[in-house]
Amino acid sequence: MSTCSTASRDLEEPLAGTAATARTWLLLEQSGPWGAKALTSSHLDPALGRALEAAAKGTGVRIALIRRPGRHADCGTPAVRQVYAAHTVPGAVWLHSATTRDPRELLDLDFAALGRGEHQSFDAVLAARPHAGDPLALVCTNGKRDCCCALLGRPLAAELAASGLEGVWEVTHLGGHRFSPTLLVLPYGYAYGRAEAHAVKDVLHGVQEGRVVVEGCRGSSAWERPGQAAELAVRSHARVYAADALSVVRTDGAAPRWEVTVAHADGRRWRVVVAQGASAPPRPESCGTSILGAPTRMDVVEVRELIRTTALAS
Repeated sequence: MSTCSTASRDLEEPLAGTAATARTWLLLEQSGPWGAKALTSSHLDPALGRALEAAAKGTGVRIALIRRPGRHADCGTPAVRQVYAAHTVPGAVWLHSATTRDPRELLDLDFAALGRGEHQSFDAVLAARPHAGDPLALVCTNGKRDCCCALLGRPLAAELAASGLEGVWEVTHLGGHRFSPTLLVLPYGYAYGRAEAHAVKDVLHGVQEGRVVVEGCRGSSAWERPGQAAELAVRSHARVYAADALSVVRTDGAAPRWEVTVAHADGRRWRVVVAQGASAPPRPESCGTSILGAPTRMDVVEVRELIRTTALAS
């Protein structure tokens, strides 16, 4: 059977510049089945889901539901739920964790502040603390959005969990079904596609060392799509793998062509030309639709290091 993910893989569609965009992730544990729009079609109170969506809109915060890998029969509402918040902008990266007995507490959060990278309201409302465990490996498994996420994501999540990794969760939606199985790693916020267990373990080992694995990477959620592609291109070009080393500091232009400035913490800068293209041939971008389309792609045209000038002492 041909699926959106097999077509994408067979066509060698590039991964860079396809990650979901979010400066801050807010994750709430919700067991049981998920619908296509999980915040309002799961065992979470739909009214609460709508209120959370409204509170997060335009703040840079992306909310997702998580659950432990395994069977998801209706086991009732968990008494205590795990909650995480993570900010992914380099130089200000953090991951805090908490538990709650009443998810309505999340409505008391200052979402605008969370989007700016301020964790004070999260800590105060939920008695949260910095996460001290393994990095989080979030595998998209929501088959109600796309069957590939269930068929490919659930076995990956189960294999990772069975190997003893503590930070593995299933997550509702990371975008890019055709790149299944898809993965988001926190705290740094890098997304991966066509993930395999051995490669994910390398990625998580890199995170523990403060290092980014470029192979299979879709980009950092901290940046818009042209910036994601540009930052990954600089990492490969200059062999810069420290997670916090690079930032997208400027993006000029508009679709279909941008000039992106990527800066290193040591002062180096690169100008990256990114062009928007279309992945041929036309095909359904998801197994959930029969509409033919040509998925957009971010093609890096040029990577050029900018020369630093030093003023001469008079």
